[in-house]
Amino acid sequence: MNKDDPKVRSAEENKESTKRASSEILGLIALKGKLAESGPFTMPCSGYSGGVYRDHHPWSLYDVPIDDMKEAMDRLRKGLPRKGWKIVKDGFDGSPSKAPQIVANSKGEEFSVDIRLHDQRKYGKDPSFIEVTLESACFKTEKPD
Repeated sequence: MNKDDPKVRSAEENKESTKRASSEILGLIALKGKLAESGPFTMPCSGYSGGVYRDHHPWSLYDVPIDDMKEAMDRLRKGLPRKGWKIVKDGFDGSPSKAPQIVANSKGEEFSVDIRLHDQRKYGKDPSFIEVTLESACFKTEKPD
């Protein structure tokens, strides 16, 4: 994402774009399970003085068999590039559980997404889940006329 020159956008316009990008990812996952989400929220963008923000949209999908979730990760590996996303990491995260992780940036770098598959069975816990964290690029709020 280009940190040097944030685009000017209204907070509402950015939030709607964030929701659309998140829905696109959910569509690629293509599983019917339970969603845990808070909806996108706006936060200051670090490295800038006031008036520069980004949207952050974390959510997770659970109550789906783990094998179906593994297949969904494979669908993401194929589907994200077809939808204009560039996968910049496909491997395991740095946690002790070494969760499978895909990190991708959207075409134009308006968004970055971090997707992880948490297999809770090895800890005797349930449910396992796919964790998605979507962030928008930094943007400046529109100046009033």
